[in-house]
Amino acid sequence: MKPVTKKIMWIFAMGQFGWSILTGIVINWLVYFYQPVEELINQGQPLFISQGTVVFGLFTIIGAITAFGRLFDAISDPLIASASDQSTHKLGRRVPFLRRFALPFALMTIFIFIPQSEGISMLNNISLFIKVIVFYLFMTLYCTPYTALIPELGRSQEDKINISTYISITFILGTSLAYSAPFIWDIFISNGIARVPAIQLTFAILATIAFILMMVPALFLKETDYIKAEPSKSGAFESLLKTFKNKHFRIFVLSDVLYWIALTIFQTGLPFFVVALLGLEEFMITVLFLTMTFVSFLFYLPVNLWAKKIGKKPLVLIAFLTFAFAFFIASISGLLPINAHVHGFIIAISAALPMAILGILPQAMVADIAQFESVNTGENREGMFFAARTFAFKVGQSLAILIFTTFATIGRDTGLGYRFSLITAIILSLIGAGVLIRYNEKHIIEKIEK
Repeated sequence: MKPVTKKIMWIFAMGQFGWSILTGIVINWLVYFYQPVEELINQGQPLFISQGTVVFGLFTIIGAITAFGRLFDAISDPLIASASDQSTHKLGRRVPFLRRFALPFALMTIFIFIPQSEGISMLNNISLFIKVIVFYLFMTLYCTPYTALIPELGRSQEDKINISTYISITFILGTSLAYSAPFIWDIFISNGIARVPAIQLTFAILATIAFILMMVPALFLKETDYIKAEPSKSGAFESLLKTFKNKHFRIFVLSDVLYWIALTIFQTGLPFFVVALLGLEEFMITVLFLTMTFVSFLFYLPVNLWAKKIGKKPLVLIAFLTFAFAFFIASISGLLPINAHVHGFIIAISAALPMAILGILPQAMVADIAQFESVNTGENREGMFFAARTFAFKVGQSLAILIFTTFATIGRDTGLGYRFSLITAIILSLIGAGVLIRYNEKHIIEKIEK
């Protein structure tokens, strides 16, 4: 097998750059587009789907659609992971999926933001439901085989941490590009294009860039030169059950789910917190996110070095606690006698360190557990470990969307529901830290190194 050079790692990381643009568009802007804040409705933002808690009197349409899409995505993960783990394709177990599904993944990102009719209608409700389901299907068909390559390319602890660092860099770059959408659509609006077509054109441009980036590893990573693995013999749900029987994985994934619920509440709500709680202009959403990204980048090298020196677990615990602090600062937005812009920058900077840590290390921890299992059982089920992790955190994201969109209907004029959602995120972050304390990283690393 050829050595996995840094060049190959960066080629691999370009795929993450691409798909994080697409997921960033949907995660950050879907709710904002279909359930806009009162300020935008008053300015003429059209509505396309039913508003309010119309599903069982508890959930909003957009919340229920997004949550169900994530749940469908979570259920499909093990099936796709198993298909990838069992693949005998001559190009490898992962790359053929990347080649086949990059384009439909990008196209569905665009179609989600094209309603079938003007104004609120049942047709729009139904068509959005279908498009969200298909989007998450294509996302899983690309992303699950992609993430399974992490432990396969990362043969040593140093390689795994380096790969996780590189893909974290490209993930945050892709997410930042998705968050920059208001800058782009404002340019189109200032040139006479209506708001909705300007948003749709912006997402089409970003999706095209994403497709090109996703094709880089699909075309230039020759999987069989770097990876030799026997296809798994276990069926999808048999393999999933084996994965969750791993005690270390169960502890890790429970803390990870709590983190993802809290993070998804924060990410989904950030545009609302900026516009509704802080009363800032829409373009400040991008400014604050880019600030958070830039400061987070400053921590990437230290996090990489600290993880190699003291381990991943202590840093992730620190990240949980600092995230809880950032959520607290966000929850009191507009209540302190300080400038709203200054308050926004405090939120962005306080979230930067945990963004860096949790962007890099959890994937390396899953890779450790997958390698630990392979050493113990002799079976290569890397795809299923990453699928099981995504299965769990996507269920968490489904809950987060329901929590946020439901809270968002409370006191829309005062923003009270947004504050409730952030308080929930604080509590979940602290519980997540408590769970992770039980994770035995030392035992896992010692077993791998032996």
